[in-house]
Amino acid sequence: MSPTLPPPLDTYFHAVNAHDADRIAACFAPDAVVHDERQDQVGREAIRAWADETGRRYRHTAEVLSVEAGADRTVVTARVAGDFPGSPIELRYLFTLAGGLVHGLEIG
Repeated sequence: MSPTLPPPLDTYFHAVNAHDADRIAACFAPDAVVHDERQDQVGREAIRAWADETGRRYRHTAEVLSVEAGADRTVVTARVAGDFPGSPIELRYLFTLAGGLVHGLEIG
C-alpha cells in the first residue's frame, strides 16, 4: 500500500510519472522555488522548463516510499528509476506547502 500524500503532492508525483511538465508546474505557486542539482528554478515557467528538461534527460519514474508530514514541511522519500547511471536511487523531496500549492521543493 502506498503512503498517503497531500493532494498537491499526489498530483505532482502522478504528473512526474506521466512526464507531464505542465501538470507538474500547475502544482506550484506562481513564485515557487525548486532546488535540484545545485540550481534554483523560480516561478512556474522556470519550473515547467526544468520538469520538461529533466523528464527528457532522465526519462524517469518515482515510487513514493515514505511520507513524513510536519506543520510546514512534508518530506517524501521516493525510489527514482530511469535511464541514468546508478538507477534506481532513493531521493528525498522536501516540500513546503501553503494554500493547496507547493511553494518550495528541495530534491536531494
